[in-house]
Amino acid sequence: MLASLLVYVCCGAVAGVLAGLLGVGGGIVLVPMMVAVFPSVGVPPQYVQQMALATSLASIMITSVSSARAHNARGAVHWDIFKAITPGILLGTFCGGLVATHMPTLFLKVFFIGFILCVAAQMLSNYRPPASRDLPGKAGTAAVGGGIGLISSFVGIGGGTLSVPFMTFCNVPLHHAVGTSAAIGFPIAVAGTLGYVIGGWGRPELPAMSLGFVNLWALLGIASASFCTAPLGARLSHSLPSAKLKKAFACFLILVAIKMTWALL
Repeated sequence: MLASLLVYVCCGAVAGVLAGLLGVGGGIVLVPMMVAVFPSVGVPPQYVQQMALATSLASIMITSVSSARAHNARGAVHWDIFKAITPGILLGTFCGGLVATHMPTLFLKVFFIGFILCVAAQMLSNYRPPASRDLPGKAGTAAVGGGIGLISSFVGIGGGTLSVPFMTFCNVPLHHAVGTSAAIGFPIAVAGTLGYVIGGWGRPELPAMSLGFVNLWALLGIASASFCTAPLGARLSHSLPSAKLKKAFACFLILVAIKMTWALL
């Protein structure tokens, strides 16, 4: 038990830095790590992916607050965008989390592998939509939020890989898009976690210290570390060459996808 807690703490420390530094959401790292660890602590194979996604989203509630506070201190959070996009985020992520609890683990794993490969390709190409338009109205922004929330619930992330390109496309400066994305991660995490808790409630096969599909022991270790390291990532994002870091991280994601695919085969 103590060894697994140490693993969770290390996962949380890495996820916190990445959430603040790259705006990609620490869940991209957390989910594969927990998929690898959970079978050894008694999580049934058919629920491993759901529990990894749910616990990742729950941890983002902590990471996003810490990261958003650090970005807000630098004036990099657009609260008007946050208010406009949040209604769609809440609806999309809650419904997605609830639906995912009834999906086969295989589908969710394949979806996650495809997603991280898309993220890696975007990072390696450094493609960003040209900043050629303004944000849509409140209804349009909320609709985009619904799509971001739905996909985020299927991959256990705070939505940064989707919301940052959307905002830069709408002429929001990159650092401000990353900061606002950190704030948006909180409603994504709350709604998604609630969906996974309700969907997994009362399932006797789940191990002790589970709240629905959320593993509370893993959440404790991840959240305690990520809360401390997310501000560090936010500070580093304003001083380090993020383009080079993203390319290195993209290569890491490709290796993770290969490993997960090999495990499936």
